[in-house]
Amino acid sequence: MTSGLTGWTLGLILSCILAETGRELCFKHGASSVLAETLRKPAIWLGIAFWAVELVMWTRVLEDVALSEAFPLMALSYAAIALAGAVIFKETINLRHALGIVLVTFGVVCVGATGL
Repeated sequence: MTSGLTGWTLGLILSCILAETGRELCFKHGASSVLAETLRKPAIWLGIAFWAVELVMWTRVLEDVALSEAFPLMALSYAAIALAGAVIFKETINLRHALGIVLVTFGVVCVGATGL
């Protein structure tokens, strides 16, 4: 049975978003066109560790929160990953991309507010 969003589960969801962002940054840093090279890079293994941590936290969230409430909040990872890519890898965010990030974030706020 799910009890809904609490401060604790919201904190776990935010931790999942951070772990997902860390995972994607590690995978980007370690990416190579040759699989054997990729698997030898520590950044890839750190990304896998982030994935494992996120898996444990996410399943804990789902014990208490309905998937229809929790999952939309994970869309904040789209914004976090795009912003982290811009800061760390100097990737470009054009106006249309920035507008998309704002709209996704606004949508998360709208959907997330229904669960509070």
